[in-house]
Amino acid sequence: MDFFRIQTKPLKGGMLEVFPVFLVTRSKDLMVRGKSFYAIWDQKRNLWSTDEYDVQRLVDEELEAFSDRYLPAEKEDEEQYVRYMRSFNSNSWTQFRKYIGLLTDNAHPLDDNLTFSNTDYKRTDYVSKKLPYPLEPGSIDAWESFMNTAYDPEEREKIEWAIGSIVAGDSKYIQKFLVIYGEAGSGKSTVLNVIQKLFEGYYTTFESKALGSSTNTFATEAFRGNPLVAIEHDGDLSRLDDNTRLNSLVSHEEMTMNEKYKPNYMARSRAFVIMGTNKPVRITDGKSGLLRRLIDVNTSGRILPIHQYQSVISRIDFELGAIAHHCLQVYRKLGRDRYLTYKPTRMQFETDIFFNFVEEHFYTFKEQDGTTLTQSWEMYKKFCEETSVEFRLPRHKFRAELKNYFKDFREVGRNTEGKQMRSIFSGFIVDKFTSFVKQEDDPLALTFDYTESWLDTYLKDQPAQYATDDGLPAHKWKNVVTTLAEIDTTKLHYIILPENHIVIDFDLKDDNGEKSPDLNLEAANNWPPTYAEYSRSGAGIHLHYIYDGDPSKLSPIYSEGIEIKRTIVGEKGPSSLRRKLSKCNNIPIAHINSGLPLKGEKVIDAKVVASEKGLRELIIRNLRKEIHPGTKPSIDFIYKILEDAYISGMRYDVSQLFPDVLAFANNSSHQPEYCVKLVGKMKFQSDHEEADHVLFDGVQTPEDSQPIAFYDVEVFPNLLIVCWKFQGSDQKIVRMINPAAEQIEELMHLKLVGFNNRRYDNHILYARLIGYDLARIYEISSKITSNDNNNGYFREAYELSYTDVYDFASAGNKKSLKKWEIELGIHHHELGLPWDQPVPEDMWMKVAEYCDDDVTATEVVFNHLSGDWEARKVVAELSGLTVNHTTNQHSTKIIFGNNKKTEKDLVYTDLSIMFPGYKFDAGKSFYRDEEVGEGGYVFAVPGIYEEVALLDIASMHPTSIEQLNLLGKYTQRYSELKQARIAIKRNNREALKTLLDGKLMPYVERADQGQFNLKDLSEGLKTVLNSAYGLTYAHHDNPFKDPRNIDNIVAKRGALFMVDLKHALQEKGYQVVHIKTDSVKIANATEDAIKFVLAFGKQYGYDFEHEATYSRFCLVNDAVYIAKHKAGKKADQWTATGAQFAHPFVFKSLFSKEPIEFIDLCEDKSVTGKSALYLDLNEDLQEGEHNYQFIGRVGLFCPVESGTGGGLLMRQKDDKYYAATGTKGYRWLEAEAVKELGISDQIDTSYHQTLVEKAIEHISKFGDFDKFVSE
Repeated sequence: MDFFRIQTKPLKGGMLEVFPVFLVTRSKDLMVRGKSFYAIWDQKRNLWSTDEYDVQRLVDEELEAFSDRYLPAEKEDEEQYVRYMRSFNSNSWTQFRKYIGLLTDNAHPLDDNLTFSNTDYKRTDYVSKKLPYPLEPGSIDAWESFMNTAYDPEEREKIEWAIGSIVAGDSKYIQKFLVIYGEAGSGKSTVLNVIQKLFEGYYTTFESKALGSSTNTFATEAFRGNPLVAIEHDGDLSRLDDNTRLNSLVSHEEMTMNEKYKPNYMARSRAFVIMGTNKPVRITDGKSGLLRRLIDVNTSGRILPIHQYQSVISRIDFELGAIAHHCLQVYRKLGRDRYLTYKPTRMQFETDIFFNFVEEHFYTFKEQDGTTLTQSWEMYKKFCEETSVEFRLPRHKFRAELKNYFKDFREVGRNTEGKQMRSIFSGFIVDKFTSFVKQEDDPLALTFDYTESWLDTYLKDQPAQYATDDGLPAHKWKNVVTTLAEIDTTKLHYIILPENHIVIDFDLKDDNGEKSPDLNLEAANNWPPTYAEYSRSGAGIHLHYIYDGDPSKLSPIYSEGIEIKRTIVGEKGPSSLRRKLSKCNNIPIAHINSGLPLKGEKVIDAKVVASEKGLRELIIRNLRKEIHPGTKPSIDFIYKILEDAYISGMRYDVSQLFPDVLAFANNSSHQPEYCVKLVGKMKFQSDHEEADHVLFDGVQTPEDSQPIAFYDVEVFPNLLIVCWKFQGSDQKIVRMINPAAEQIEELMHLKLVGFNNRRYDNHILYARLIGYDLARIYEISSKITSNDNNNGYFREAYELSYTDVYDFASAGNKKSLKKWEIELGIHHHELGLPWDQPVPEDMWMKVAEYCDDDVTATEVVFNHLSGDWEARKVVAELSGLTVNHTTNQHSTKIIFGNNKKTEKDLVYTDLSIMFPGYKFDAGKSFYRDEEVGEGGYVFAVPGIYEEVALLDIASMHPTSIEQLNLLGKYTQRYSELKQARIAIKRNNREALKTLLDGKLMPYVERADQGQFNLKDLSEGLKTVLNSAYGLTYAHHDNPFKDPRNIDNIVAKRGALFMVDLKHALQEKGYQVVHIKTDSVKIANATEDAIKFVLAFGKQYGYDFEHEATYSRFCLVNDAVYIAKHKAGKKADQWTATGAQFAHPFVFKSLFSKEPIEFIDLCEDKSVTGKSALYLDLNEDLQEGEHNYQFIGRVGLFCPVESGTGGGLLMRQKDDKYYAATGTKGYRWLEAEAVKELGISDQIDTSYHQTLVEKAIEHISKFGDFDKFVSE
């Protein structure tokens, strides 16, 4: 199970302890609610269990299994201490209870529907119990005999409808409850007993008296299991003081559940309430919630003879499945809304005095079609006197109650004779005195007679927010705390719908292209009756349904002008319904489970598409509108042929047509949004899963002659700037300020190259292309830059560009664009504008200049990384993918081909076999009495040394992959990639021709002709090799990742080897001073020592290279050292590793003695995440005053002397300011400003001198500094 893992620990005396460790995770096996145990999955029973002791049983079973079967064979004789949960002294149970109490809620309601003995179900249906009988037709003679005697047909129908709604699973949506009323012995308890047998395990019993008591805080405890049925045999609603809880239960509202000895929690009751009573339900007024929800059932008074009764009741037990099936058919025949307008008039006559008064004068009010307050008050006083009413209503309450029986009330008006009168009631509601409202018109016809929405109540707890003046959501949904109940729904607003809540949006147009209310009404009337309302415009119609299937499988389009809308939580965040209430009907939301179009699964017609070439030609013809005259049918056709091709298994790749198809879709005159969305779902490339790898034969054809276009975007709340230019120093930059979608469409036809554009700029372009306004684009930008979980990425946007400079850069070259600008000395205007604030219009050109600089910088970096770019093109040729695909995608394709199910091929090795004593425990590794780092072994003895030999392992991680046979049958291909690199390094072209089945031959031939540099091939292969290693221990699933490889055996094998090497060298008497992952440094090294290392490495498959010998070497910690080469091309040259000695000012001043340049006096500073750098230019301000100037996340700065206008360099986070690391005590200016102001002579060099002094001090800890650096 996933909420714990089993660990072992050696104890004194040779005993081994085995114990469970509970994990903080969102478990799929264990559910927690209200900091208490809720349920656990029992695989053997194939059911969820709410018995907490099953946790003990299931965990102990796994502990026993582990102890018996999974301990290594060599430890079978070792005595074990297993901390079983069943043993209180083991403390495992106590730890589990504490663990549960610290977890947040992670629970899904159990048994949301009935499960019969013949019901098929799966784990995610959350079933914890099953009924002991099947749901199937059969004889119900005994049931018929009893029901026909005890109940008249109309009353029997009510009971069977209620039972059927529970069987159908609809009862939890129906806001009605059943009260069976009759004398003792009339058949109430009998039918309730049958209902309990029908729903054994799914019902609870409760006391309505407790629910109505304000002092009983645990009244809801009876509903703790969230039952489907709630039964009370002998209820009494004649004296219910407070019906709030009962109303909440019946209407399935969320309410506080209070169980003894457990924390409170919120839950929504699913129970259908059924009561038996000898007393009528007390109905106090015409607005009573019980009045709208009550279905009263009256017994007939007839009873069966005692001997027949006992026989009938005994036989009913054998009819349960047939009774449930029969009631289900009754419910389906009558429909869910059968009792929607039902009123318990009989019960009202018995308990509602005011109802009786109005009924007493029914014909008077009907004939007059109204009354006045004066007339009706006099009638009421006389009624009370004649009927001996003890407490009559005061006049003002009488007026309020009487309003419930008339459609209209006016303070002042005129009667039929034109005479002015006060307090006039008109429009007598006769339907209040019939159990069912009779409808003279078509009962299914849509009418919009209401301005108070049933939906507002049903969705009152859903997140909702007002729209802005532009008609957009005012806030990000993650920041919205308001619900629908808190806003005025007659104003334009947005609401997030529940997952299974769908809206059918009718937006039909007449011949003039205008929305047609008549056409929409006519179309909507053909749908099942449900809650409906006018759309925002008043011309469209929204029908609301609860969809009982998987809404994600629904097609978004029903037909032309009719869409199916639902909430989608994806890359763009939660979609929401735009709404403005005007008029609606008063019908609850109906359920729907059929008749809606699903996302198609069709088979390809071979006559239409026979090959990739034919597919490509068909798409291009559609783009020219040669097949269909309109955009939408052309897009529909392209979607169909791509879907058919994908399903057929045909191999194809037309992904390069994606930008053209997307641009074509966006040009739709009437339905651009639909067309663009459909393009996003198109499969432009097949997805084969083959066991055999297919490498491209030869090199791909040269690219077309279209020039590269570099681009960059800047986004602010009120501003979008896109700048681009063609490749070449003579090409001008084009600025696009707040460009329209059409301009973006034109830009997309270019071969776009950006910097980190696959993860940012592409998505901004795509958002603009599909019509996002500036506010929504800024929201997308914020999500991306803040690493929001709801990240704002569009799947379709990744492939918009030709390539991404940051992505193809090799590992050592992956730096931010700002850092490249600093390193390469690229001039850049500083912006100084916060990204989260609108930009004044007079500053727009300054932003454009800043964007220009980024475009220029991107081109400079692209040219600087020409080697990496050539390597990327080589990799793309080998993989058959585009240069825009990521390094990881290329590596996966080259190694595994089209095989994505590689888990069975991967090989996992237990390293403790090769390295006895190795242990991996709780995320840490131990070997030979020391902890070994998870990423590599590090060993350091700080000090000053002489004659230090540096030896490196060539390709340590790739070698480990080879030695471990990590990739199974694919290891050979990986190994040949490594051998190819070695062959290139040794200029062994003959070997190159034989590797990878000769697939590298074209590169050798091109190199022989002077058309290709084999170094680019080497770099490309290196990228693949390193990428593959990185994927073996990546956090995300991928074809290289073996779920068993939790201890990263590739890096671990190298680390354990280095531990062995260290011990072997020390045993030989050699002085090991430093080991860092794949290198070892030996002081006073002799030739024998070097030979020993080379030979020792061979034993493990590693090849060492003698990189250098240092005549003097100072190691100050695990990673920082300064050394001087002894011989070779670098003889007498110094080398520094680590920031302290590699700092240019320190290195030149103390070691190389090179002249100091301006750049050596500059410091690059950066922050990550949501932080930003600011300069506080407060030098001339009063103490406590600040003048913060925004810089950004990265900058190049100089410390300056006082009086030169410098500021304190601060980092801002969460609206607080802190000194940037290493800057305290100095004032700073941006390096560009220092150069432009010509004040480089006012740089505060005391900052740099302090760095020099600290470096000298550090070296002096280990010896005489002057002697160390002397010639």
